[in-house]
Amino acid sequence: MVTGLLIIFVALSGFLSWRLVRQQRALHLLGHEWRALQAEEKQVFDFLRGLGEAFGSGAGHRDLHRLIVESAARILNAHGGALYLVDRGGEFLSPAYISRTCAPLVRVPPHIRQQAASNPVALESYLRLYPVHPGDGAVARMWKEGGARIFDFSDPELAGLAANGQGATSALVGCLSYRDKTLGVLAVVNGPMSTTFGPDDLAVFKAIAEQSAFALFSEAVYLEAGEKRRLDSDLETAREIQSILLPGASPQIAGYEVSGLNIPARHVSGDYFDYLRIDEHHWGLAIADVSGKGIPAALITGMCRSLLRAAAPGCTSAAEVMRAVNRRLYPDIKQDMFVSMLYVVIDTRTNDVTLARAGHDPPLLYRATGREVLPLRPPGMAVGIDSGSVFDRVITEEIVTLASGDGILLYTDGATEALDAHGTEFGLPRLIQAVQANAPKGAAATVSNIAAELREFAGEFAQYDDITLISIRRL
Repeated sequence: MVTGLLIIFVALSGFLSWRLVRQQRALHLLGHEWRALQAEEKQVFDFLRGLGEAFGSGAGHRDLHRLIVESAARILNAHGGALYLVDRGGEFLSPAYISRTCAPLVRVPPHIRQQAASNPVALESYLRLYPVHPGDGAVARMWKEGGARIFDFSDPELAGLAANGQGATSALVGCLSYRDKTLGVLAVVNGPMSTTFGPDDLAVFKAIAEQSAFALFSEAVYLEAGEKRRLDSDLETAREIQSILLPGASPQIAGYEVSGLNIPARHVSGDYFDYLRIDEHHWGLAIADVSGKGIPAALITGMCRSLLRAAAPGCTSAAEVMRAVNRRLYPDIKQDMFVSMLYVVIDTRTNDVTLARAGHDPPLLYRATGREVLPLRPPGMAVGIDSGSVFDRVITEEIVTLASGDGILLYTDGATEALDAHGTEFGLPRLIQAVQANAPKGAAATVSNIAAELREFAGEFAQYDDITLISIRRL
């Protein structure tokens, strides 16, 4: 009986001792895992802090790319790393940063390997220039599949590459994406003396890839915002320059009142108008509309201004001035661009107004007697379409004599083609009615009142085309 109890006691004591040893061992392992986890957390935190400092210091994108690769390699005890970014067209991956110690992740042609045997720079240069296309191994695979995984250099995607580099055995490759936008691929490669990457390494790598994607997305947003600010600044400068090129005040023409207005649809206008003193008794007035909008159209308006001011002095023939402008502009204008233009010459002695119309909207003649409005349609084709062989024959002049109170409205198609919320055009009939109602009030009132009527007509509908108005009235 006593012997049995002793055996039971000894067995129980042994069991308890074994449990204690096992628990102590488990606690030791937990402590080790906890310390390892803390170390990993600190490494990731240091990585995030490095990214923050990079942004705070205003580091360039090259520095950010280097920081991502080198930090990831350091945290994962890797031999090297590489970062590839999706090009703007989304057709391939472009090398952004590849560390010198990173084994090649793409196939290297034999002649490059031969050159690298004596000149390592040859391999570095090739890797930094080689774009990765769909189907080009592990990097391309993760680009298309997403996520991250461990690749062994015996895998089909990496097989045969180890001989190109530093004896690497495994790699971590992950897709960098943020908000459903794929930004690129990050990879780290272990060295010949390193252990193969495991699941714990993959977990840390995924965290690094996630934060790297966020950093790259933020960088892209920042650069885009900066580019927009620069573009807005350039457009504002262009607007200011164009405003200088447009008339700053109405001309003082004996016996006449003239008023002009330009309302650009964007920062800069593809419309142009100008006043030119030809001689003691003649004035030239021009209005033009370049096909297209924005900066390209604005540049053409600058060319028109220069050419017109070169051709107009001393020439009282409106058609001849148009011929000269067309001949000089045609060689320098793009094939898909043209300029509709109207040029008017006022003779203050005879009160004759000579008009030449190069494909422009017909000016509206207002007769004070009877308050009649008549479109004037002298023939002509747009500037910049023909070298002159046809243009010179087609364009002709029309002469009208203005009595006291008579006037002429010059305008671009932005006025007649202005739309309301229902998509209805303002149209020529409405413009004629506006001229009838406002012409007796004077040139300045005509321009300002028609502009106000156009704004009221459009309502909340955004202006999509430039609007230019010139009102001429004989006193």
